Amino acid sequence: MPLHRKQTRLPASYYIGCRSHFVTICCDLRHPYLADPQISHRVLGQLLACAARHSFLLHAYCLMPDHLHALAQGTQPSSDLREFIRNFKLRSAHDFRQTTDRRLWEMSYYDHILRSAESAEHVACYIWSNPVRKQLCRSPWDFPFSGSQTVPWPLAAPPSSSWTPPWK
Repeated sequence: MPLHRKQTRLPASYYIGCRSHFVTICCDLRHPYLADPQISHRVLGQLLACAARHSFLLHAYCLMPDHLHALAQGTQPSSDLREFIRNFKLRSAHDFRQTTDRRLWEMSYYDHILRSAESAEHVACYIWSNPVRKQLCRSPWDFPFSGSQTVPWPLAAPPSSSWTPPWK
């Protein structure tokens, strides 16, 4: 009997272009692999490199111990979120497996395309505040694996947002 997977993605055209996407990628079995600073540095390097390679800017990102969040926006009409995430997961997982012989990521990931009424700033604040909510630090600026390619976020007002991902 063939195994059929539930289709969780929208049509391909929704992921192409200059749209903003909130993405969550979980570590395999929610293991806290990203709690290791050396692994997090390598994964963050891969994330930034793949974003540039696939024409995306990261308005906000945060590597938590067992998952990562990113707010990514395509910069070209040909920017393809699915290809960006596929390439990032492939490269970072390969690098991780070379040193640990384990799987880094779960098979899929969560994504949410921001609608025009949703504030990218609120989503970014949600991302940056995640380590504070999980009591990993007192201030979002104290967490070493959060940041932005587009906003001087440590200079911004303290993050506060009532936004929550639609699947929560």
